Amino acid sequence: MLVFPNAKINLGLHICRRRSDGFHDIETIFYPIPWRDALEIVPSAKQSFRLYGNEIATEQNGNLCERAYHLLAKDFELPPVEIHLLKKIPIGAGLGGGSADAAFTLKILNELFSLQLSPEKLMAYAATLGSDCSFFIENKATLATGRGEIFTPINLSLKDWQIFVVYPNVIVNTAWAYRQVSASELRVSLQEISALPIEKWQNILKNDFEAAICQHFPLIQNIIDDLYAHHATYAAMSGSGSAVFALFENKQQAEKLQKKYAKFPNIWEILA
Repeated sequence: MLVFPNAKINLGLHICRRRSDGFHDIETIFYPIPWRDALEIVPSAKQSFRLYGNEIATEQNGNLCERAYHLLAKDFELPPVEIHLLKKIPIGAGLGGGSADAAFTLKILNELFSLQLSPEKLMAYAATLGSDCSFFIENKATLATGRGEIFTPINLSLKDWQIFVVYPNVIVNTAWAYRQVSASELRVSLQEISALPIEKWQNILKNDFEAAICQHFPLIQNIIDDLYAHHATYAAMSGSGSAVFALFENKQQAEKLQKKYAKFPNIWEILA
């Protein structure tokens, strides 16, 4: 079975408070975009995982696809499988590529072996693999709160906008990023801000990570400024970075950037 796990962008990100467990409560909006990996899982005589494309860091107990398989294998008698992952979504970009791969692994295994797990049950499994993994089970615009694992569907569509995404080939360590910012609970909610016309987002839809990370990595700020110079209606960093995205009203505005950002080979896309 072959599927194509997609990335996401964060529309705004508020760091609200530090929790007693050492994590932070946040508020952000996840929005799916069609920058995709390719994931194939087939029954096999021997369990294996093969990676193609971009390199990824793996933990001692395997990457997220393998961890997703073993998570279900604890509760179900799954046969061995071959997992093939073609990695195209950049790593350390704030685009959720690893989380998407894990969530899609759960969905494939559920269908391939008729486990009859509901979306809610799949989301519960996914939540144990990462805070944003559950988002990719239903893959719809979502307000995420708590550690990023509490989801509230929102009525938000960017279908009439061109989304241009640039990955500046910079990996931002998430733990380091959190140490650069201060929490604040005194905010207008992102749900309220996102309901405003997109033309008003520039000065009010904020990512708390952006200022500190752009100070440390000036290239990110330069890209944001350049996207606005090319008439983006809104431009920002996604999550804890380093990918930057912009919203354009028409395809021609976005297409003008194709040649300029070709110096970042295989790491930019125009996404309709």
